[in-house]
Amino acid sequence: MLKYVSNKGGCEPVDFETAILDGFASDGGLYVPQQLPHIPKEKLRQWSALSYIDLAFEILSLFIDRSIISGAELKQLLHDAYDPFEKKEVIPLHKLQSRKDIYIMELFYGPTLSFKDIGLSFLVNLVDFFLKRQNERRSIIVATTGDTGPAAAYLAAGKSTLDTWVLYPKGLITEEQERQMTTITASNVHPVGVYNCPDGGDDLDLVVSKLFENKRFKEKLKLSSVNSINWGRIMMQTVHYFYGYFRVITDTDETINIGVPSGAFGNLCAGTIAREMGLPVDTFVCANNENACLHRIFSQGVFSKQDIIETVSSAIDILIPYNFWRYLYFSTGQNPEKISKWMSEFASVGYLSFDDETFSHVKKGILSHSVSDENTLSLIKETYEQEGYLLDPHGAVALAAAGYLKENLKDKKLICLATAHPAKFSKAIQRALGDNINLPPEAFHNSIEAARKRCQKLRLCEYLHLEEALMHAMESQWDIARNAN
Repeated sequence: MLKYVSNKGGCEPVDFETAILDGFASDGGLYVPQQLPHIPKEKLRQWSALSYIDLAFEILSLFIDRSIISGAELKQLLHDAYDPFEKKEVIPLHKLQSRKDIYIMELFYGPTLSFKDIGLSFLVNLVDFFLKRQNERRSIIVATTGDTGPAAAYLAAGKSTLDTWVLYPKGLITEEQERQMTTITASNVHPVGVYNCPDGGDDLDLVVSKLFENKRFKEKLKLSSVNSINWGRIMMQTVHYFYGYFRVITDTDETINIGVPSGAFGNLCAGTIAREMGLPVDTFVCANNENACLHRIFSQGVFSKQDIIETVSSAIDILIPYNFWRYLYFSTGQNPEKISKWMSEFASVGYLSFDDETFSHVKKGILSHSVSDENTLSLIKETYEQEGYLLDPHGAVALAAAGYLKENLKDKKLICLATAHPAKFSKAIQRALGDNINLPPEAFHNSIEAARKRCQKLRLCEYLHLEEALMHAMESQWDIARNAN
């Protein structure tokens, strides 16, 4: 049976179900499979014409032992997750006409209009499946910079096994994203707007980590998470890289490049794992906004924390890309002692400088660029005027970074990931197109417009008091739910 271990090496291997339900490993590390499966060229050829759901079944079967989930159960979970998506193909690709061999992978046709739906539609159903089988209830806590929270809240709503808390930095996400969380009426969903977060979503991640480290609190509330710290998110996100590859190639001997807007590094971490498994990707473009933590890593070999900058691509306004530790584990020879040492050093001083050998492994097959708001907005305008295609700010960051690096990219097809629907960023789209321009239909979505007309339900808290206030609120709600049952 395939087991899962912490990338810090401080706990015993666990099975897939335990890794999913725990979220964090008990030593504070991130779960990873003991070994990654290898997919031979012949298998790629066999998979190349599969639908998204059928391809997901094949890939996930490499990570999930049949004694944990049967084939029939896995197929049902996948259909329940993705049949409701707006597009039959789940993830369409749009070929740009004004740029040669560039495709936009549209990852925003799930219920909350972002790529987070791709991983969470499956993961939340999976957690619910395991908990029902165990006759158990858990508290899920999620920190968001704008897209994870709405997806987690929507998908958990009404599930009797889950009490779901979504934290967001008040004023640092769009109104549309906020209302996607705060207009959910389900009694098991609890949005918490947090004022005065000096480092935005990274501050919330810090509090969440402290709650997981509090053994009494964690055990009482049966704490778990569906952020991309959870292996299930990363595993599921490997699928869209294979799917996109198959949709643009002529044969499986072809290699391509992929541009990814990057913040916490979960999406790009999944892409690099897909490449390790055998996906023929030559270069990943790691597209940062002005919060250039990842760009500093891949261009200078320096992992450092600096002051946050509010940008129009707010979902990737992240200073500490926690999935980088997972990537670092695989890219440097799966050495948990090194990972534990590096994580402790960074936690202590907020700075790491990698030696030349480590840096050469880290940057292999990855190019990076930091994109300004000015370039992001101008590219949205340019692309819309040239061919009537409306990018969201994050997709624009990916396309802009790839354009800047095009002289360093080999002459191969390029997929850029569009990670959210433009309707979630109406103010940025208006700035891009011009204040005197009426927004086009592509800048709207019925679900977003409906949420503008609904009452909001949320808790508010100052960041200074968040840990104590959150523990009180969560324990009170847990006791109420337990007594009701």
